[in-house]
Amino acid sequence: MPELDKKDYSLDAHGKHFHRGIMFVMILIGTFAGMLGQTFLSTAYPTLMDKFNISLSTAQGATTWYLLANGIMVPVSAYLTTKIPTRWLFMIAYGFTAIGTGIAMSAPTSNYNIFLLGRVVMAMGAGISLPLMMTVITNIFPPDKIGVPMGMGGLVIGLAPAIGPTYGGAILSGHSKFLGILQLGDWRTMFTVPFVILVIVTILTPILMADVLPNRDMKLDILSLLESLAGFGLFLFGFTNVGNDGWGDFKNVILPIIVGLIIIAFFIFRQLHLKDPFLDLSVFKVRQFTVATIAAAINTMAMMGVEMMLPTYIQNVHGLTALQSGLLLLPGSIMMALMSPIAGQIYDKFGARKLTLIGFILLSIGTLPYMFLTANTPEAFITITYWVRFVAIGLIMMPLITSGMNALPRDKAAQGSASNNTARMIASSVVVAILASVTTNVINASKPASHLQTTNPLQYAEKMINASLNGFHVSFGIAFGFSVLGIFVALFLHKGKAGPQPVRERNEAKAKQEAAQGGDAA
Repeated sequence: MPELDKKDYSLDAHGKHFHRGIMFVMILIGTFAGMLGQTFLSTAYPTLMDKFNISLSTAQGATTWYLLANGIMVPVSAYLTTKIPTRWLFMIAYGFTAIGTGIAMSAPTSNYNIFLLGRVVMAMGAGISLPLMMTVITNIFPPDKIGVPMGMGGLVIGLAPAIGPTYGGAILSGHSKFLGILQLGDWRTMFTVPFVILVIVTILTPILMADVLPNRDMKLDILSLLESLAGFGLFLFGFTNVGNDGWGDFKNVILPIIVGLIIIAFFIFRQLHLKDPFLDLSVFKVRQFTVATIAAAINTMAMMGVEMMLPTYIQNVHGLTALQSGLLLLPGSIMMALMSPIAGQIYDKFGARKLTLIGFILLSIGTLPYMFLTANTPEAFITITYWVRFVAIGLIMMPLITSGMNALPRDKAAQGSASNNTARMIASSVVVAILASVTTNVINASKPASHLQTTNPLQYAEKMINASLNGFHVSFGIAFGFSVLGIFVALFLHKGKAGPQPVRERNEAKAKQEAAQGGDAA
C-alpha cells in the first residue's frame, strides 16, 4: 500500500482540489460566531426581565432551552455527517444558527416564546457545526500535523463561551453608537454581530468549502432517532431544572432524569445490536479514545465548577458589575486562546499524556485557592489564579480531543466526534445542576434569620456574605476534586504520542508486505 502523501489532503471526496486553508478559516469563523451565542445572555438577564416583563427563572430559560436543543442535536450530527455532503451540511448548520439568531434578535417584547424559539433554532445549528468541525479537521490535515489545527479548534470550543459574558456586558453597558452602526445599550445589538457573520459564512459556504467527508446512503433508523431525542432530551431537561426547582421536585427533575436514563439504556442496547447503528458506540472499544473522552469530560466539569460560580462570587461579594467581572476574568480566556495552538505544537512532539498530567496538576494548583476566598481577597489574585487555570485548560482540552480522535479510523471520525461532544455536553449539564443545587442548599442552610434584615441590617449583610462564601467554597471544592481526579485518569492515557490508527494500519500492512517479499526472496 502506498505511503500517505500530504497532497492527498487537498483533494475532496470527489477527487477535486480545494483550498484547505480557506475552508479551515471559514469553519473557525462560522462555528465561533455560532458558539458565541451560548453564553452572552448571562449578563443580559436583568435586561430581558425588564424588556419582556418576565421573572429571572423565565429569563434563564433562554439558556436552558439553548443547552437542551444543543445537547439533543449532537448525537444526531453523526448520522447527518454520514448522509449529507459536507459543504451542504455546513450551510444547513450555519443557516439554522443565522435564522435562529435573526428570530431572537427581532422577537417582539410582547412574546417571549418567539425569543425562545430563536434560541432553540440557534442551538440546533450549533449542535451540528461543532462536532462537524472536529470531524473535518481530523480528515483534512495529516495525522502527524493535526495538533495545531485542533488547537485552533480549541479557540472556538473554549474562547467563544468564555468571552460571551464580557461581550454581552460591554454592549449592554454602552449608551451610544459604535462606528455609527451598532446601538450600544440595546439587547438586540448582542445578536447583530454573530448574525451578520453567520449570514456571510452561510452564503460563502457552497463556494469556498468542499465535500471532504465520504457519504453513503445510510438508512435512517426512526426508532434510534426517537430514542436519542427523547432520552438525551429528558435527561438534560431534568438536570437543567435543578437550579430553579431543586432536587426535591419529582415531576420536573427526578422523573425526567430517570425516564431519560431508561430510554438512553434502550438506545445504547439497540446501537450495539444494529448492523448499521445510528450512533456507532464501537468507538469506545478503542482504549485511548475512551480514556481521552472520560478525561475531557472531567476537564469540562472542573472548568464549569469555577466558571459558573466565580462571576457570581465577584458580583455578589465584591459588588462589581457584570461587565467588570467579565473584564476581570478576560485575561484567563485570552491565555487559553494563546495556549491552545501552543499545546497543539507540543502534542505533535510528545502526545497527550504528559500535557494532560501537567495540565491537571496546574489546574488543581489554580483551583485550590478558591476554596479559601474571602470578601477581602484581592481582585488581582482572582485574575492571576483564573489565568493559571485557563493555561491548564488550554494544555488539557485539545490534546485530549486530538488524541482520542487520532486513535480512531478515519471512517469513525464523525461517530467519535459526536460521542466525545455528547459526553462533554452531559458532563457540563450534570456538573452545573450539582453545583447549583449544592451551593443553593449550603447558602440557605447558613443564611441569617430574615428578621435581622430590619433589626440589624449590617449584621444581616455580613452574615449573608459569609453564607454565600460557604456555598461558593463547597462549589470550588467540588471543582478541585474533579481536577485531582483528572490527574489519576490521565495516567491511563497512552505514553508518548499515540499514532493514528490509519497510520498504524498502513505501517502494519507495509511490514507484512515486506516480510512476505523477504520470504519470497529467500
